[in-house]
Amino acid sequence: MEEGAPSFDNATSLFNFVVRDGNGIKGMVDSGISKPYIQPPTERINKKNAGVCKIPPIDLSKLDGPQHDEVANQIVRAAETLGFFQVINHGVPVELLESLKQTAHNFFALHPERKAVYRKEVSPSPLVKYGTSFVPEKEKAFEWKDYISMAYTNDDEALQQDVALQYLKTSHEMVRKLLEALLGNLGVELDDSKIDAFIGKKMVSMNFYPTCPNPELTVGVGRHSDMGTLTILLQDGIGGLYVKVPEDVDMEKKGAWVEIPPIPGALVINVGDMLQIWSNGKYKSAEHRVRTTSTKSRVSIPIFTCPQSTQKIAPLPQVVKKDGIARYKEFIFSDYMNSFFGNAHDGKNSLEFAKINSA
Repeated sequence: MEEGAPSFDNATSLFNFVVRDGNGIKGMVDSGISKPYIQPPTERINKKNAGVCKIPPIDLSKLDGPQHDEVANQIVRAAETLGFFQVINHGVPVELLESLKQTAHNFFALHPERKAVYRKEVSPSPLVKYGTSFVPEKEKAFEWKDYISMAYTNDDEALQQDVALQYLKTSHEMVRKLLEALLGNLGVELDDSKIDAFIGKKMVSMNFYPTCPNPELTVGVGRHSDMGTLTILLQDGIGGLYVKVPEDVDMEKKGAWVEIPPIPGALVINVGDMLQIWSNGKYKSAEHRVRTTSTKSRVSIPIFTCPQSTQKIAPLPQVVKKDGIARYKEFIFSDYMNSFFGNAHDGKNSLEFAKINSA
């Protein structure tokens, strides 16, 4: 610990400083507390042992032309294998993306007291939440991340609010096109009456990963898959996002971790648990994690698209008929959410909630 840094009698007082007082990981770093939250060796990311994903980005503008079927097949293939892909010419203005990254840096540069007013326990709006790590109460070691999340309610609000909600609004058409390709491949036609069943709830987050004195000992985000339908992610130029190649797909490096390199102007798309369940396992929700860095603070801005909390979820009947068996049970999405947020990150174990155990 550096000279002049605050001292703590026990783990509880440190927890209160970071989480309950709203200082976050950034406040800990700014205060001179240099000891990182050390992760078990099995959870650390060894950059030297990881490869780089060399799959080229998908040009979404070609969905509107004669190459539609070819591009749709690229989207489907990515969802069936890695569960991650990048898109360009996606319709979200590059100027907005650049403004988003600056907005994130500006917010996390605020004094801790100004950020702490949005902690979930005291936030003036149930739609806005500021926090640290994932479920800090359940974690043995914090993830090296602070965040603020904002839920989407309606179009008018999105247009009147800050750039984060504009980002969410302008990405809607892109999400729709991706879902049309993915669901169309499963034999389901997406129309206005059905779209809310898949993406009726949307949330945008701004994630902040402060510089870390010992990045090899910690993680920015632990191993997990996203619980929703599709996630749209804006990376900055620093990188640090890693995806695990599934063991059951026709790809090289099965079981290995590969980095998703930042591409200027591109957005990262990944399959969530709900899309894996609807597809009866055909599409793969991607297990991923984030590495920290000692050189520069990093930001990322994901949009999470999900069904409404009251939506019933089960494999699509068209897919079950073709497969001859349902691999997941029917459930209410809110029950899945409670299970997901009730546990620390642990790979794809979140899907165990929905699996049908074959005796």
